[in-house]
Amino acid sequence: MIIVVDGLNRHLFGEVLDEMFELRARVFGGRLGWDVNIEDGKEIDEFDHLDPAYVIGLDDGGNVVAAVRALQTTGPHMLSDVFSAILDGEAPLRSATVWESTRFCVDTQRLNRGKDKNSVAYATSELMVGSLEYAKNAGIQDIITVIDPVMDRVLKRSDNAPYDYVGKKVQMGKVPALAALLDCSDERISRVRNFADIRHNVFLEDEQALELFESRKDAELSPANHDQKPRTDLEKYFVEQMSAAKNEAERQDVLKLIEALSHTFTPEQKTALLKTPRAFAHEA
Repeated sequence: MIIVVDGLNRHLFGEVLDEMFELRARVFGGRLGWDVNIEDGKEIDEFDHLDPAYVIGLDDGGNVVAAVRALQTTGPHMLSDVFSAILDGEAPLRSATVWESTRFCVDTQRLNRGKDKNSVAYATSELMVGSLEYAKNAGIQDIITVIDPVMDRVLKRSDNAPYDYVGKKVQMGKVPALAALLDCSDERISRVRNFADIRHNVFLEDEQALELFESRKDAELSPANHDQKPRTDLEKYFVEQMSAAKNEAERQDVLKLIEALSHTFTPEQKTALLKTPRAFAHEA
C-alpha cells in the first residue's frame, strides 16, 4: 500500500514521516555508510525542508516498509548541490518536467526474502509503481535518481532499467553512486506491474491511511499480543529492553538479539516482536 505525503497533508502524517526518517537512518547511515546527518535516530537533510513529496510504502499493519523522496529539479536538489561530482563537469538537469528521486529505501529487517506481499521484492516493486504513477499523474516525464550499483541491478531485474545515465560513478561512503534516468511512461509502469504481478490500485486515500494508523495504535496500546495470549518471560524481557533503549543504536541491538534468539520463538512470536517494536514501550 502506498501513500503520498507532501506539503498539503504532511501535518496529518507526522508519525509516518518519523518512521520513514528512522528507516533512512538505518539504510543510508548504517548499511550503506553514507555521510548523512542523523539526529535522534532520524536521517533528515536540507532537502527535506523544501516541501518535497514522499512516496511511502506500508505493510498491512500500517508500518513504513519503503520510501522515496521526489523533488523538483528547477531548484536545489541533491544531484546539483551534493552529488555534483557525479556530473563530471556537466550542467545539472533543470526542468519542470524532470523530478529528482532520492533516498529510495526498503526495510530489509521487517520484510522477508520471499515473493509474497511482505517481501523485499514486492515492496520494492510496489514503491516503484507508486513513484512512477504519482510522477506521471503530476505531469512529470522523467525521473533522475542517484543510486548505488545494487539498486541499479534491482531496477534492471525488475524490468525497470534506466534508459540512460548522467555523468560518472563516484564513491559515496561504502559504495559508489551514479545518476540514472527513468521515463514515467505507461509502458515502463506496465513492465514493473507485470514483473511483480501488481494489478490493483496501489494508493491509499488519506482517510484510509488514517483509519489504518488508528487501528494500529489501538493494537499497540493493547497489553496483549495479537492472538491475545500472555507474553512469555523472554518476550517480556525484550519488551523491557526495547522500552529502555535510549536511541536507534540501542534499539537495533535489541532487534539483533531477537534475531539471534529467533530459534526460541514460534514464527508468530518472532513476527510480532519484529513488527511491533513501537508497541513495546506501551507494554513495559
